[in-house]
Amino acid sequence: MSKPLEQLKERLGKISDLERISRVLSWDQQTMMPPAGSDHRADHLATLRRVAHELLIAEETGRLLGELHPLEESLDPDSDDAALIRVARRDYEKAVRVPTDLRAEMTRAAAQARPVWVKARAESNFELFLPALERNVDLRRRYVACFDGVEEPYDILLDDFEPYTTTAEVREIFDELRAELVRLIAELRDTEVDDSFLRGNFPVERQEQLARDVVRLFGFRPDTWRLDPTEHPFASGAGVDDVRITTQYDPATIKSFFSTMHEYGHGLYSHQLPRNLERLPIGSACSLGIHESQSRLWENLVGRSPQFWRFFYARVQETFPEQLSGVELDRFVAGINRVKPSLIRIKADEVTYGMHIILRFELEQDIINGRVELRDLPQTWNERMHEYLGVDVPDDAHGVLQDTHWATGLIGYFATYLLGSVMSVQIWEKALEDVRDLEDQIERGEFAALRGWLGKHVHAHGRKFSPQETLERATGSRIDGKPYLAYLRAKYGAGVAA
Repeated sequence: MSKPLEQLKERLGKISDLERISRVLSWDQQTMMPPAGSDHRADHLATLRRVAHELLIAEETGRLLGELHPLEESLDPDSDDAALIRVARRDYEKAVRVPTDLRAEMTRAAAQARPVWVKARAESNFELFLPALERNVDLRRRYVACFDGVEEPYDILLDDFEPYTTTAEVREIFDELRAELVRLIAELRDTEVDDSFLRGNFPVERQEQLARDVVRLFGFRPDTWRLDPTEHPFASGAGVDDVRITTQYDPATIKSFFSTMHEYGHGLYSHQLPRNLERLPIGSACSLGIHESQSRLWENLVGRSPQFWRFFYARVQETFPEQLSGVELDRFVAGINRVKPSLIRIKADEVTYGMHIILRFELEQDIINGRVELRDLPQTWNERMHEYLGVDVPDDAHGVLQDTHWATGLIGYFATYLLGSVMSVQIWEKALEDVRDLEDQIERGEFAALRGWLGKHVHAHGRKFSPQETLERATGSRIDGKPYLAYLRAKYGAGVAA
């Protein structure tokens, strides 16, 4: 190995270590930290971000990347070292434009805003959250301003989560999806499906046991994974053998079951990333869209399938006999797949979910471009929820305050949820093609083949390639909304015109 490459790897390894320490501290803030410690934690995270950013943008990093140009050109582009140099150069060229003080302050503001959001949502009080939101948005605008000659400011933010992807490209995909989603929702919104048995008394301690049962069945390893409750479900961790997933328990529903499966998909991706690359940027996840394809696959294509429930339903009935003992399997499966416009994104069905994301994607662009006043967000949100989904928002907690993303500065993230949903179907269909008895295995409660296929065809690439190249290597094609729409039509509305 060349000496400059050795030196670059050592420098990038330190940056990865700092980033993973930050993840653990952020996980702790959202699960176990005493609430009054939020200002301390904001300082900790800001310091770590400052040190990592300084290491990345240092002259030494630029010098090493320059010296490695000839080596990069001589290598197979698919090799680990060529990919490492390519990805590191892209990260460096984007980061070097951003002042360290701004980068640190963005992290500090996000950490300080989160407990404010938790309190504001609990009280359904947008005014309480507004100053923190204004600060986060101002910092993101200052961040975007670091990049010259940008036609669409939102491109910069989107690229942080879905590299090499533009707002125009996402808009084109979403416009195609919107037309069919609106049609399907109109067809299905008044369909009578009895799901009353899914609301009632579901004791949290029994939900916790059931959540652990299902992730153990999928492939949860207690020596390398954790499952904890939190306000807004997420997945995190510090490496392939330190995976931390979370869920939220509501004693009136079993929605936690699906959020747990969702976060399991994220956790499995993190757990099956290439071990030999894990302290390097190419050993991390490819993008949030690819990440979401994994969580949506386990939540929906596995977790809402009749095959899965033929195996697992008896276990759920045993856990909640008061609610489910008299509910037949077919009725239960129909109930968990009911299509009905609703208020909360993370509890939305597969069909209406896309409109939740399109709303947020468009609203974020309006925010960054100053087309909507932040003070007017609740009203704008409520109007668009009525326009897009035909629902009336009763309060801010069920409206503009429902998601944690703007509190934690993740503006540009939302589009990846729907991109991931689209990609999940492409990946699922290829897995079904390659593992011919996959659905039969699921009906027997066997998931090793699915885990192995995903590990080989998606997870093993890490971040070596762009999101679309990673998808193409796994499935043979780049992102395509048609399989996703065909899946929704087949499952929910076969009579709807193609």
